[in-house]
Parts: sequence; structure tokens; C-alpha cells
Amino acid sequence: MDLSKAKAITPLAVSSLDAATVWYRDTLGATPAQTSPDGVQFQCGSGTSFFLYESQFAGTNQATGLMLEVADFDEAFADLQSNGVQFEDYDFGEIRTVDGVVTAPDGSRSAWFKDPDGNILAIGNR
Repeated sequence: MDLSKAKAITPLAVSSLDAATVWYRDTLGATPAQTSPDGVQFQCGSGTSFFLYESQFAGTNQATGLMLEVADFDEAFADLQSNGVQFEDYDFGEIRTVDGVVTAPDGSRSAWFKDPDGNILAIGNR
């Protein structure tokens, strides 16, 4: 099997598919591309996507579940804040946020936030 030719789809567990679809659409600006009885798929850039599905384990992952690479970090950060997103602060020694943002030595930046179920999401400009 050649995984370099496989299409990657990030799954995210949510407690209510209807409520999560509204939040991802209205807060993040994501457009549902396909709906099935199993969940809702949102298309992103470069053929990537994420898939919301209902699960009793929604929000239990303690690591980043979805990273969205953005062209203009400042614009994305400001847009999300204006939509009510509150960015998280983390201190893992070498990785430390300042006002919700980590700046890497190469100048790239990342910021983390949670969806209503507690799934950890991030934006970055790597």
C-alpha cells in the first residue's frame, strides 16, 4: 500500500452532530461538503477534509485533533476571536504561548482553541 496516494480525512468526535455542524459552520466558517447518516464532512484546502461524527467519547482527546494551516495567521486569529473563540494558553517548557500564540524560532506561529465539546483545534502558518 502506498499511503502517499491515500486521501487523509481527520475525524472529530462530537456529542451532537447538529450543534457541532452549526458551530463549525458559523464560528469557523467551514462549509459542509457532504452529509451522511454517519456524520458530516467539511472540505478544506488542497483536497483535505475533516469529518464530524457523534460519539460518547467526544472531547476526550487531550492532544490537538485538528490543525488548520492558514495563509494569514493574524487575519485568521482576529476572525476567530471576533466569532467568540477563546484561545488557550499552554506552558510545556520550550513550547509556551504568549497571549494564546506560540512563535517558533523560524517565525511560524500557532494558536490552540477548543470546540464546544472540548476537542482541541489549532491554527498555524507553518
